[in-house]
Amino acid sequence: MRRTVPVTLGEPEVDDDLEVMSSSPSRRPQLRTEFDFQLPRGYLDGDGALHRSGTMRLATARDELLPLYDARVQENPAYTTVVLLSRVITSLGTLPGITSSVVENMFASDVAFLQDLYRRINAEGHTRAAVVCPSCEHRFEVDISGGRLGES
Repeated sequence: MRRTVPVTLGEPEVDDDLEVMSSSPSRRPQLRTEFDFQLPRGYLDGDGALHRSGTMRLATARDELLPLYDARVQENPAYTTVVLLSRVITSLGTLPGITSSVVENMFASDVAFLQDLYRRINAEGHTRAAVVCPSCEHRFEVDISGGRLGES
């Protein structure tokens, strides 16, 4: 009788925006639906606490449709961004919830950052951006969602 040695395969490489389900025997990839971020400036709440770390989820069709029925958006279409961001930002620092009032009171640079992050994760499916070093012209990718120096 011939005996064989069991072969152990290495872990499969996984795209940054996909995670492997460990409980599934077929190890199917699972879509990444939440993205952590660091605001460039941060949101100052009424008590003077600064909130920079947060999480944004993928938008649904409902998230994009409901603002159209909001009276504030009907009066001023530019307000769509405020309502939409307040729906998809799931956490920000230690705030108990994200409302349109929170987004209204963010610094303009943070709102612009969040708009770009929203576009990237919902239209492009990731938070990476291609950049070129101005000195040596080396091309590489950075994760624009933030994080600390050296983290990807």
